[in-house]
Amino acid sequence: MTAHRIAPAEAAFYTAQSVFSDPGELVGWYADLPRDVGELARVVREVMVHRVEGGQFGVPIAEDRMRDDAETRYVDDILRLVVSRDGAPLRKGRDLADRFVGICRDFTLLHVSLLRHVGIPARLRSGFADYFGTDGFHFDHVVTEYWDDERGWLLADAQIADPAWYPMPFEATDVPRDRFLVAGEAWRQIRAGTVDPLSFGLPLPQGPMVGERFVAGDIRLDLAALNKVETLLWDVWGPGSEADPECAAGTGLPAGLRDLYDIAARVTSGEVSFAEVRALFADHDGLRTPATVLSLAPFNGPSRVTLR
Repeated sequence: MTAHRIAPAEAAFYTAQSVFSDPGELVGWYADLPRDVGELARVVREVMVHRVEGGQFGVPIAEDRMRDDAETRYVDDILRLVVSRDGAPLRKGRDLADRFVGICRDFTLLHVSLLRHVGIPARLRSGFADYFGTDGFHFDHVVTEYWDDERGWLLADAQIADPAWYPMPFEATDVPRDRFLVAGEAWRQIRAGTVDPLSFGLPLPQGPMVGERFVAGDIRLDLAALNKVETLLWDVWGPGSEADPECAAGTGLPAGLRDLYDIAARVTSGEVSFAEVRALFADHDGLRTPATVLSLAPFNGPSRVTLR
């Protein structure tokens, strides 16, 4: 098998912690952890429970944790909650009642943080998975992308790292690219007319969040994450978002904005150019994450939040 190569600057960038992934003064909790991608995914899986798993698997979840845990933006704050509830080493699985109650982004952010700590280049990818049980629908999701010297960038999903809960026909550390579409690839398929834009999003009880506008939001999140700005999934900004006073509500986007997201989708899908994703994020005010974002928290309601 031919070895792949990653440029030193790119490797250094994705191995260094971000403001969001840095364990800070809690780095000591990373001592004696395994260096294997799959083992680290299982460490994450055993200290976290997803918000929706209460209903799916009959897991009792305290109301305040359902509401507040997943509002935690930074790994050091996630770790504070984890170790305050159970002071055992991280590699010791927690009882379900003591776990951090998060979403896919939180599983991924902690996984990425652990991988960076052991020297493996890693980043978050925002997009859509088809493996959560609804035929033809692609659920909004976030996974880890990590560097493998033999195969290049691979996808891993720490949320499904427990096969007893999530039996899959593939390994959690090798998610096929046709089972998880990064947001830019989903956009390109929508624009090509090969998929229904309403098959991408979140089917919420209060009404689905789907379509072009939703996918464009995921492109912004993915571009930001490729630049190590790993915000909450309901942090919004930029053209076509709920923070854009000139964009009407609905699932579609104005024609002029489609051209912008065509560019962003090209840069963030396929073989990603490190130079291009850095340049687009730096040079475009609408796509770059501002210091203060509109947070549309599902439980706590909308607010303006200034990021670290």
